[in-house]
Formats: sequence, structure tokens, C-alpha cells
Amino acid sequence: MKLSFLGAAREVTGSCVLVETSQCRFLIDCGMFQGGREANTRNRRRFEFEPAGIDFVLLTHAHIDHSGLLPRLAREGFVGPIYSTAATIELAGVMLPDSGYIQEMDAKRALRARRRSLDPRRAPAPLYTVQEARDCLKLLHPIDYQRHFQPHPSISCTYHDAGHILGSAIIEIVVRDQGKETRLVASGDLGQPGRPIVRDPTPLQRADVVLIESTYGDRPHRDLPATLIELEQVMTDTLRRGGNVIVPAFAVGRTQEVLYHLHQLARLGRLPPMRIFLDSPMAIAATEITLRHHTLFDKDARELDSWRQQGNGLPQLRFIASADESKALNEIRSGAVIIAASGMCEAGRIKHHLRHNLGRAECSVLITGFQAQGTLGRRLVDGAKRVRIFGEEVTVRASLHTLGGLSAHADQPALLAWARHFDPPPVRAFTLHGEMSAAQALADKLERELGWRAAVPEPGTTVTI
Repeated sequence: MKLSFLGAAREVTGSCVLVETSQCRFLIDCGMFQGGREANTRNRRRFEFEPAGIDFVLLTHAHIDHSGLLPRLAREGFVGPIYSTAATIELAGVMLPDSGYIQEMDAKRALRARRRSLDPRRAPAPLYTVQEARDCLKLLHPIDYQRHFQPHPSISCTYHDAGHILGSAIIEIVVRDQGKETRLVASGDLGQPGRPIVRDPTPLQRADVVLIESTYGDRPHRDLPATLIELEQVMTDTLRRGGNVIVPAFAVGRTQEVLYHLHQLARLGRLPPMRIFLDSPMAIAATEITLRHHTLFDKDARELDSWRQQGNGLPQLRFIASADESKALNEIRSGAVIIAASGMCEAGRIKHHLRHNLGRAECSVLITGFQAQGTLGRRLVDGAKRVRIFGEEVTVRASLHTLGGLSAHADQPALLAWARHFDPPPVRAFTLHGEMSAAQALADKLERELGWRAAVPEPGTTVTI
């Protein structure tokens, strides 16, 4: 068996692993690279395999850095099945067409810019279109948690709850090839135990090879009670001084968790009156999907959902769908909590809200998730005094707050705790989906504390098992 690490190797985005045996070839995820000037070029470069030669795809979850190149894969010749949980299929049905729309809009802007500058070069076509994203969705096949299935006669798979976002999965893969059986476990993105809405990651005990994420492989998160105290303080202080709170949030997972905590704090009487605006059509759709899958909630989320349905003491929450409604939010000078995508501030409506509020000292920006290198969100977290938004220089006067305790990714202690369940240790392990320092720190910990043989693969390398 050969493993080729084609994305999320020594970085956080672009998840894609090619698995090759003597009988078949398949992918674990096919994600988009995000952040930095080179991301667009990398998303357009030729695949390091022939799409038509891939037998099937195993998709861990719907986030674009894991699913975002599937429409391009299908357009270029892949016709096999894509397996994922039913909730992931519903979320991908929102996220992939939205990604296609962004690609189309980016292409139109590039064309207008070249026409204005009299640049004779042809503007690049969209990475893929909305229709190509919709066509790709026809290839997705739903798989229940804990159900064994065979995507190929030589391959058996089981999906387990990863506790990261709704529908996220750890994939257990048994490969039978040339008289040998190899058990491969791909963690996907693991959630932090004890977080609301989704259940904790499923512990597994047996594996020959483990692919484990390492987004926060070098550090622990702040504990949740302290994080909620800070969230309460940010909301209270900002609203009392007459400002707005701007929350860049990933449309799937993080938005729903932020709403959960705001409702929970309101339920306990810990927040002042506020108006919450969810300004993201995709996040609205993802929230509605989340509410439909209440059977996947943990106990606390089910209790809060029951309180929400009673309708007593709820914060004012308004879903913003149209562009005109979104623009109208920029006229609100105080008392608003505006939650909008994208989570790394790279696209979407959040950029407009940042442009109108970053320069106001009475406002706050609340960062609730990981910010990849090269993104606007990362520049803000790193303390930039001035940033460029839509070609305009904006001075940063608003206060910036990073709530690391809300991460949907497991921290180093949680990753190690999940890994400890494997008995005996796997023969090989690879730390993925983390910047080099985080991936190496986790690999070192796995070796020193658990006796694993762990490595951080270089991008594009192939390892024979």
C-alpha cells in the first residue's frame, strides 16, 4: 500500500491523501487550499493523479479545505462514488455550490480588472461553476456511523463520529491486498471533547497506520469556563460603550457553536439585551440543517434546543439573507452582534463589516477559530495596525479578542488522549493538517509519551507501507 500526501502536509488546508494498492486507488478527502497568495495557483495546478483512475473518495466532512476540489475532480474525469455521512451530504449541498459561486464572482472581478487596465491576457475561468458543484453532489452516497461497507471488494470501511462538526467522521479502513490485511485509520478533523452540540470523538483501539490531524498539536486550549467568561465580558463591555461586536465565523460548525453559547449565556441572565444578526446565507442554511439533525446532538444541546423551542427569554436573532439587508447592517452604529462568514476573513460579507467597524475604537472583533497563514484573519490576530480590504487601507482601532477555547479542533492533550486508546500502538503514524511546528510537536509527543513511530510527511511525498 502506498500513501501520497497531496495536501494538508505541514499546513492546515488542502486535505488530500491518495491511497494506492495493487487493486484500487482512492482518495481520503479532496480539499481546497486556503489563505496566502499561492492558494489560487495551487488549487488550479494539475492533479498528481488521473481523476478518471480514482475508484472512489472517502470524505471526512464538509469543510471546504476537505471537500472543496471535489467539483473540479469530477469535471476532470472522476465518475466514482464519494462516500460520507448523510449530514455531510446535506452540508456539502450548501457549501460546494456556494464555493462555486465565489469562483464565478472571482473570475468576473478578474475579467473586469483586466478590461479596466487594458490587459490583453485572457482572464482565468472559474475554478469550477455552481452547476459543476451541483453535478458533483450527485456522486455523494450516504453512510451511517458504525455501518460497515465495501467501496471495493478489497476494501472495508467504517465511519465513526469525529465530534468536529455535524456529520464529521473518523474513517476506519481495512485494506486486503496480496494476502495481507492493513488497518488504516484517518482521523479527519477531531473535535475537542466536552464541546456543545456534537458528541465527543469516538475512541478506536486498533490500527496499523494512523493519519492524525495536528492543527493544535503543539498546545492546549483555554478551558471552556474561562472562555465563556471572556465571551461574556467582550459582549458586555462592547455593547455598554456603544459599539458593535463583529464575529468572523465558519458557516458550518463555529457559527452554530457561537449561537449556542450566546443563547446559553442569555438563558442564565449573563448578557445584556442585544441584537444578533446572522449574516450568511450559507450559515443560515447550515444552522437549519443542524437543527434537523438533533439526534446527533449531545445532551446539553438537546436541553438548550428544547428551551429555544419554548421561545421564552430568547435574544433577538435575525437571519440576514439578501445583499441589501446585509448592506443595511453597516448603518447600525451600536448594540449589534454581527456573525458572518468567512471564518478567516478572506471572502464574503464579513469583509464589508470589518471595513465599517475596524476603524471604530468602541467596537470589537471576536476571533473564534483557527486563522491560517496569509489570511486577513491571521494578520489581525498577529496585531496588524493597518489592513487592506477591497483595495482600501483600514486602520485597526477596534479591540481584537481571540477565543481559543471555542476551537472545534482537539488540542494537544485531547489528541494524545484519543491516541492512547490504540493498543498496541500503530506501526506507523503521520501527523497532518497542522503547520510544521504543530505537526512536529505532536509527532514528538506521540513518540516520547506513547512509543509511536510518528512522522511529519513533506508535501507531495509517497510512503510505502
